[in-house]
Amino acid sequence: MKRWALLVAILYALILALLALPTILIGLAPGVDLKSAAAMYIQWQWWLILALMGLAQASLLAVPVRVASRRPIARIPLAKTVLVAALMMAGLVVGAFLCIFEFAFYNSGGSWTPWAVLIIGIASWCGWAIVFFRLSQRVDAVDLTSRLCRYLLKGSILELLIAVPTHIVARCRDYCCAGFMTFIGLTLGMAVMLFSFGPGVFFLFVARWRRLHPERSRVDSNRFTKNI
Repeated sequence: MKRWALLVAILYALILALLALPTILIGLAPGVDLKSAAAMYIQWQWWLILALMGLAQASLLAVPVRVASRRPIARIPLAKTVLVAALMMAGLVVGAFLCIFEFAFYNSGGSWTPWAVLIIGIASWCGWAIVFFRLSQRVDAVDLTSRLCRYLLKGSILELLIAVPTHIVARCRDYCCAGFMTFIGLTLGMAVMLFSFGPGVFFLFVARWRRLHPERSRVDSNRFTKNI
């Protein structure tokens, strides 16, 4: 099951890598050409972010792996799932803040803007972590994962409803780097939306594997019953 989770995380990272180029070309057009957009692939910061998103997707699958393997849900996998889901929700909050800020204040934020983003991000992460941890105490593991994914999907849709129109307005303005903050919000919304589908894709792989290997599935089920 861990290999299937790793495969889902790799596929997620590959999708982000493939969608990044057309997203930049469309989102920042006509101010960027193909060569300039493709230059991001030689930046180590881009690969670091991509690796972190892949690791986050793998961490979100910690509880689904335990469920699919019919193993008890330990605290560490549960904590990974809760913290990563909270981190993605915090990213959506930060993305929405950047979009609204650029829409309202253009590029007159000053040096305080990065600190405001950092504070909002950390506060949102802690707040959502508390909310999701309390949720984990009221529902079982399977329901927890599905609920977290629904929250992430709904949150990403709401964030995109803010990011898309504000980005269009920002790109029509004539100041330097117009639409950069809203573009960050746009990419965060799309990345989290794709992120929320990870557990569903994982369980599709698991269901397919069990249909192809019914004998091994019965053995795993018997082992789980004996442990109980």
